[in-house]
Amino acid sequence: MTDSPLARALLLVVDLQQPFLAAIPGADALVRRTSLALAAARGLGLPVAFTEQVPAKLGPTRPELLALSGDQPVVFAKDAFSALDSEELQAFLAQRKIEHVLLAGIETPICIYQTALGLLGTERQVTLLTDTLGGRRPEDGAAALAYLARQGCHPLPVETVFYSLLGTTKHPFFRDYTKLVKQHA
Repeated sequence: MTDSPLARALLLVVDLQQPFLAAIPGADALVRRTSLALAAARGLGLPVAFTEQVPAKLGPTRPELLALSGDQPVVFAKDAFSALDSEELQAFLAQRKIEHVLLAGIETPICIYQTALGLLGTERQVTLLTDTLGGRRPEDGAAALAYLARQGCHPLPVETVFYSLLGTTKHPFFRDYTKLVKQHA
């Protein structure tokens, strides 16, 4: 897997905690598409990590999402808006030599925006999985995504990214992935 585009990539799911999701328009679709990204990442062997904003007060990530990442989900608590303010997450990224982060979660104009800028500042590539992102005010999210694209982030939907990683119908995970796509449509 060393030469694979997955060798130095990570799916980072930011703050998908119930109190936040309750305030987000389209939260059910966001959770469904994030579930697709998590299941696809697991099927391809792509590492996954989660952040939780002040979990002692706001609770954990939605359990069904954590379950999709495997037996021992990697979760980083944070109290800053940027996930990169977590020294534990920074150490995790450095230890695994992560060069490319696929970002999912909420809120796009706050935590996703600041995390993406922080990742760009560490010279990592950032792909924003657009159908897994949300915020209370969609127009604010659209403005943040447009700015992040100008800064060098890649805003793309889950299916575009994972079909690109598969590359061909001959990939061993292709059939399972197409089943996941139908399941999470």
